[in-house]
Amino acid sequence: MLSRALSVPLALGFTVFLPLFVAVQDGDGQRDAAFWLQLVLTMYAGARLSAMVLTSRRKLLQGSFWLFVYMAMGVAPLAQAVLGRVPTPVVGPRSDLTTAIGLVLLGCALFDVGVLLARHRPTGRAGGSRKEPRPVMAHRRRLQLLTVMAFLGSAALIMKLGGPAVFFSSRQEIIAGIEEAGVSQDGQAGQALLRGFGTVPALLALLLYTRWLITSKFARRKVSILVTWSALAVLNLIVNNPISNPRYWFLTVMFSLLFTVFPVSAAMYRVALSMAVVIALLVFPFADRFRYDEKNYKPVETTSFLEPMALKDYDQIGMFANTITFSNSGPGHSYGRQLAGSVFFAVPRSVWPGKPRDTGVMVGQWMGTVNTNLSSPIWAELWIDFGPLGMGAGLLGLGYASARVDRRYAKRARRSSPPGSLISTVVPLVAGYSFILLRGPLLQASGRIAIAGICLALVATYRQDKGTTLR
Repeated sequence: MLSRALSVPLALGFTVFLPLFVAVQDGDGQRDAAFWLQLVLTMYAGARLSAMVLTSRRKLLQGSFWLFVYMAMGVAPLAQAVLGRVPTPVVGPRSDLTTAIGLVLLGCALFDVGVLLARHRPTGRAGGSRKEPRPVMAHRRRLQLLTVMAFLGSAALIMKLGGPAVFFSSRQEIIAGIEEAGVSQDGQAGQALLRGFGTVPALLALLLYTRWLITSKFARRKVSILVTWSALAVLNLIVNNPISNPRYWFLTVMFSLLFTVFPVSAAMYRVALSMAVVIALLVFPFADRFRYDEKNYKPVETTSFLEPMALKDYDQIGMFANTITFSNSGPGHSYGRQLAGSVFFAVPRSVWPGKPRDTGVMVGQWMGTVNTNLSSPIWAELWIDFGPLGMGAGLLGLGYASARVDRRYAKRARRSSPPGSLISTVVPLVAGYSFILLRGPLLQASGRIAIAGICLALVATYRQDKGTTLR
């Protein structure tokens, strides 16, 4: 735990001072029910984020959830409410925005209920003690196979786009390279698979080798392992750098690497969550510098630190409100159809002509926006599929699962645990990727999830003999 001298100012800063400082700024926004609900949501998320920072046990999944809610669903929309400016138009009545904020607040409360339910552990059979499940380990030979697959997948991506240089230009150049290579003609699924196999295996292999080196003296003395790790680091520098990748994916890379390198450091966990708020406020809105080339990049001139949050990126609350308006305008709820499209993302439209579109794209096209690369937060995805009851149940289940995984991770992620412990690598990766999942749309996130699942299934084993595990 932090000392009281530090913990009290931090908790007050996140919960009271920052939200109120934003709320009292001058602006053209309305001070109505939506504004006050947004202020309550921000303060609630600030209190929960403070609890995550100050806890004695690292809670990566819960911490990531509350960090996202605090910034993307709390402080940024509050700044937009104060200024009366939004990055994406809210096309429906003001009441839909109020409803969206209220549903987000309800979902957050139910997430906490799920966390509380997870504290009640099931008892063992017939009064006996509950048997601890065997840990899932990384198979050494299969890890080598994953490494080969990582180099082949990344090499295919690099060659398809015209060489390593394009990865250090801009995301616009990457998109142009995909179009020139004809991959865009294969549809969104084809692009997702190409980029996924070019980036995900490389990252997973690097994380597993990093974990091996951090926890094993044998690995640090083995030249072949050091050379492989160095080659993977260079490969990731090419395919997973912040220039050629979306900011949320690079955030995944950094989060997963940070908590793999520092598997037991409570101080690093607290610093990461605290500094992430500062980065989200001051850096993230301007971190799209490499999205465009020199000709198309237009820097945003601002006179207030609130304006970047109102002009760029943080459209989650507004898009949830637009999703509610879209549903109420006639289509209604899809009862799992959107989720099915995300699960079966790889099925081509030639086979499934009625395959659902990306939720953000679907709502954006209905709105008539030119740019349909819009978010669809998990609240909106659950709501459009299953209504308010399904949304509440989904957030409750998410809280329950996050708490259970965090508890198991806290037990297993130790320096004394085996180098091949998969949970010590997977949970930091999921914590980083949760920003993408929470932001949505789910269809955009499905490709990398499926590829990561394939990679993990390849290397996973329950065997712990010397011939198979990392040592």
